[in-house]
Amino acid sequence: MDFSYSPKVEALCQQLKGFMDHHIVPRIRQWHDEVNAGMYPVSFMEDLKTRAKSEGLWNLFLPHLNAGEPGTGLSNLEYAPLAEIMGSISWASEVFNCNAPDTGNMELLHMCATAAQRKQWLEPLLNGSIRSAFAMTEPDVASSDATNIQTSITRDGDDYIISGRKWFITNAAHPNCKILILMGKTDPAAETHRQQSMILVPIDTAGVEVVRNINIMNHHSPEGHCEIVFRNVRVPASNLLGEEGSGFALAQARLGPGRIHHCMRSIGAAELALAMMTERAQQRKSFGKYLYEHGAVSDGIARSRIEIEQARLLVLKTAWMIDEVGAKAARKEIAMIKALVPMLHTTVTDRAMQVFGAMGISPDTPLADHWTWGRALRFADGPDEVHLRSIARMEIKQAQTQFGPMAAYLT
Repeated sequence: MDFSYSPKVEALCQQLKGFMDHHIVPRIRQWHDEVNAGMYPVSFMEDLKTRAKSEGLWNLFLPHLNAGEPGTGLSNLEYAPLAEIMGSISWASEVFNCNAPDTGNMELLHMCATAAQRKQWLEPLLNGSIRSAFAMTEPDVASSDATNIQTSITRDGDDYIISGRKWFITNAAHPNCKILILMGKTDPAAETHRQQSMILVPIDTAGVEVVRNINIMNHHSPEGHCEIVFRNVRVPASNLLGEEGSGFALAQARLGPGRIHHCMRSIGAAELALAMMTERAQQRKSFGKYLYEHGAVSDGIARSRIEIEQARLLVLKTAWMIDEVGAKAARKEIAMIKALVPMLHTTVTDRAMQVFGAMGISPDTPLADHWTWGRALRFADGPDEVHLRSIARMEIKQAQTQFGPMAAYLT
């Protein structure tokens, strides 16, 4: 395994950092002012997207782009450091058309959409002219077990009728969100993992009601984490994504690379928190010493660096494995980074908040927002406990097929 960045990726990293420094960082205050004033999307987003596209910083995440499709065709390993750079500013990835959940939805459509579906939905997503949402989680069941999903998708002649309730549907409040990829049940009597299907639902279809944009830890996200009710929503049968019964498999395929993206962005947020903490510790004094001269603060800086480096290496290994052997073979590593990195995200940010004191929990730094999103990521793509359970089961299974090292000591 070689995780060193190629000259191509090094050049892209420098180009992306330059773009962030010159065009995004100076807009941070304006972004907050416009969003707080109820202006969303912000006035400058399309201009930034046009500039990013013209500079070749566009759709950096799709490894299998076809000829003529806009983007760079980077592997997961190549994309990882770029996602980390974007992660320092929560809204930056949208500028480069690399924002969730659009990235996962584009991967899914790229993998299994029909020609008509690609023309209607994938092409505008790749061009950044629309946005999308992924409707899976439900309020009335434990959605950490996707087999619990109850939303019904019932065939009626040349149509499907959809009924159910979803929530925490990211992007659904964005004015440019035009399409939902919905997961529901087409055959409740089928084998457990063949009951679910995915279907494309235009958000303006009759019977689709966005009930509310749910705050996260009392934090408002303008793009939305919405509750949506589907009341006898009728869509053409041609809107089915893949085949009936393939929904669970498609969900697993979608989540593999997406977890790499989330985790690298989280590492970028943790790097920002560590940099801010280190700078602050050299500026402020308490009890006659600079903060970094107090053992608790210096230990926090050191532990943060150690933990970030450990997490980054595991994420890069996971990205490498997805590229080399596929997401299915890398499922243990994917589960490990998903359990590890959001905790790292919140831990390092929390340390930085302590060093900043009261300012750290105010809107005067990005730390409170980063901490809030880091905490939410411990549920996104599955809660910690599900990933830990998966890791343990794979470890037990592997141990049962190998000669036990304890046997040598117990005989």
